[in-house]
Amino acid sequence: MSETRPRILFMGTPEFAVPSLELLVEKAWPIIGVVTQPDRPKGRGQRLVASPVKEAAGRHGLAVLQPEKVRAPAFLEIFSALAPDMVVLVAFGQILPKEMIDGPPLGCVNVHPSLLPRYRGAAPMNWALIRGEEKTGITIMRMDEGVDSGDILLQEETPIEPGETYDHLHDRLAVLGAQCLLRTIEGLAAGTVRPVPQDHSLATFAPRLKKEDGLIRWEAPARAIARFVAGLSSVPGAYTHLDGKVLKVFAAEAEEATPCCEAPGTIIGPDQRGLKIAAGGGYVYLKDIQLESRKRMPVSEFLRGFRFVPGKRLGMEEGKKV
Repeated sequence: MSETRPRILFMGTPEFAVPSLELLVEKAWPIIGVVTQPDRPKGRGQRLVASPVKEAAGRHGLAVLQPEKVRAPAFLEIFSALAPDMVVLVAFGQILPKEMIDGPPLGCVNVHPSLLPRYRGAAPMNWALIRGEEKTGITIMRMDEGVDSGDILLQEETPIEPGETYDHLHDRLAVLGAQCLLRTIEGLAAGTVRPVPQDHSLATFAPRLKKEDGLIRWEAPARAIARFVAGLSSVPGAYTHLDGKVLKVFAAEAEEATPCCEAPGTIIGPDQRGLKIAAGGGYVYLKDIQLESRKRMPVSEFLRGFRFVPGKRLGMEEGKKV
């Protein structure tokens, strides 16, 4: 059976791509190599750290390539010599040149965590949560030279659960993406997949979010703030300021039924739902936080060793960097 299966070059970098690689290995698809980003310095010691995909490839004895740029002539020569039947791309982190997109007989297949053409771009899961979408999903597409604009090979929808955060949605879609990818590859190998062009007039975009984009604006409505926290938890992270220190917020709940007359960002005090904060409309309950130089913990645990002063306002030191 393996002799008739397409030879796959897998390209991916973060944890999101690992379930896809693991499932292809489990199902014995011939992976001729794994391309991932170079090791990067991390932490206070700036120690070089391998990508999650490199670590997964190593566990299975797969050959790993780490080009600084896939457009470099030296890597394109390697790619040409490998002559893959198909390239599978899952959150790789670089834009592919035309030679790589057009070269493989079965094309370049990409796993994208949104219902294309909605949320094209680098941060579809974050933005779907921030904007309060009730559903999202996985699109397997055939790559072209545009940004997530290629023909759709397979698409599967999933509801966004109440209170779901980015971390939880990320893990769910990583598994769903792997399952959809496997079905697509099986269909391409059998010749049963029929590409469907995207309706570009319906496209929306999900630009990359940076650390500084995580600043909570307390004048926003409570529900919008809770969605914002969910969409940035824990990457790149929502935050505010308390007494000159950065206060990261990983989970929050909104209450809009009660009229709010306090200034946005005012600490009302703790109760069973969390630490109550006034918003531009309603209240936000902080449930999972991390104060600068401390561990991340539930608010209930944090309050055992820290006393919030009612009437104090959060977010008064917006110039301080995270």
